Amino acid sequence: MGMLALLATIVLVAINPLRQFAQARNSQREANVTAVLDAVGHRLADNRGIFEDATGDCSSTLPGTATQINDTTGYDLRPCLVPTYIAELPFDPSKGTNTCVSTGCSGAGEGYDTAYTLLQNASTSRITVCAPFHQESDLPGSVPFCLTR
Repeated sequence: MGMLALLATIVLVAINPLRQFAQARNSQREANVTAVLDAVGHRLADNRGIFEDATGDCSSTLPGTATQINDTTGYDLRPCLVPTYIAELPFDPSKGTNTCVSTGCSGAGEGYDTAYTLLQNASTSRITVCAPFHQESDLPGSVPFCLTR
């Protein structure tokens, strides 16, 4: 019986499920950041390098400092991208939310907070999307993930 318990402990330590879940969340974050940055890039390509449009739903320029992507206190990116450039905005698997079901995301109880940040460098015009929660306590040495184009 003791030998079986010892073997079970060794297997659990070797598998380390908390580490496996943290790695899975980070993989999802990296895919999400890439998807958001790709959608922004496609919008820029379609509009000859200009992100905003004066007559549409996307009337403000991209932020010059790292700003949370959400519909309340941050930069509302959803009207600029959904559904033309991305089916729906992805969100952080542990900290983000998205309850939008209508096209305008304006129904009762609808809203989103991706838990990702966005910025456009004023001098280079390069766009950066970051996943600050990529730094997982179960993954020593992990750091926030940012992608710039």
